[in-house]
Amino acid sequence: MDIVGFLKSQFICHLLICYIFIVSGLIINFIQLFTLILWPINKQLFRRINCRLAYCISSQMVMLLEWWSGTNCTLYTDPESYHKYGKENAIVILNHNFEIDFLCGWNFCERFGVLGSSKVLAKKELSYMPIIGWMWYFLEIVFCKRKWEEDRKTVVQKLLNLRDYPENFWFLIHCEGTRFTEQKHQISMQVAKAKGLPKLKYHLLPRTKGFAVTVQCLRNVVSAVYDSTLNFRNNENPTLLGVLNGKKYHADLYVRQDVPEDEQECSTWLHKLYQEKDAFQEEYYRTGTYPAVPIIPPRRPWTLLNWLFWALLLLYPLFKLLINMINSGSSLTLASFAFVIIIASVGVRWMIGVTEINKGSTYGNNDNKQKQK
Repeated sequence: MDIVGFLKSQFICHLLICYIFIVSGLIINFIQLFTLILWPINKQLFRRINCRLAYCISSQMVMLLEWWSGTNCTLYTDPESYHKYGKENAIVILNHNFEIDFLCGWNFCERFGVLGSSKVLAKKELSYMPIIGWMWYFLEIVFCKRKWEEDRKTVVQKLLNLRDYPENFWFLIHCEGTRFTEQKHQISMQVAKAKGLPKLKYHLLPRTKGFAVTVQCLRNVVSAVYDSTLNFRNNENPTLLGVLNGKKYHADLYVRQDVPEDEQECSTWLHKLYQEKDAFQEEYYRTGTYPAVPIIPPRRPWTLLNWLFWALLLLYPLFKLLINMINSGSSLTLASFAFVIIIASVGVRWMIGVTEINKGSTYGNNDNKQKQK
């Protein structure tokens, strides 16, 4: 292992990265709070400012993938569609198989300049989470309780509010509703059999109601639906901990453009789409490639420059405080600092654990079991 690789694997480096992310994120959340005074005066200015503030947070995560771990991403797509990416509003359907698929989705957004304005359909609990959850609140992210009878009215209203959004945005959606596991797959395919739907080998049964409403509400502002299928070479299963340790992966992302012709047929269209995604997945496992032209979108410097700005701003006072504490020679002060380090370590491990597959949501399990009763 070279010296750079060794340093990337050290826990002290991970702590410093998380320190920068947490402190800068809370500062940005605080600034976002003050932008609320702009909403009744100039809603579009509020939105533009918050797109850029949100970028300062989410781009730090993308920086880890692009610059810290050096992960490469090859895009397989139609060259004619490629030139439209980032220049139009779109709904992006993502498969949900990996711990860092959300991060690869953000990387896709960053390469085409829509990371700051990207939207998601997220569970309500995330809106209470500091930094990312609060950032999403100011981005007008659509939150739901995963109970469609309660969610429908709120989701429709939130989506309709995006019709006059001043920035180009991509609405990222995991139609499967939860991350793929073998247990969830078995339950999902039992539901497919009960409903007379074709079985899928590599995906869960897509949930059509949220997708159909999203397409219906954004019909006049969204130009296309991008179906995206993500895989990693050499059958690797990357983790956020691996990225934080500087491990380099190679992602392959297949993107094709389409639009459901009839809003009423969204359900049928989506089930057919997932059957095709399954076929593409089968082909990838067999050949290691996708049926499209490989393109490597250029990496932009802004994620790295943003992180360096916050690092320079926040590390100096931290080191100065540490030196003063050491010079004080106080046992109580040093013990307090050690306690803070332990708490920070636990916090870092908890943040990483949120993305781990074996600690993922039980939503797919419980909800599908209820349907079978």
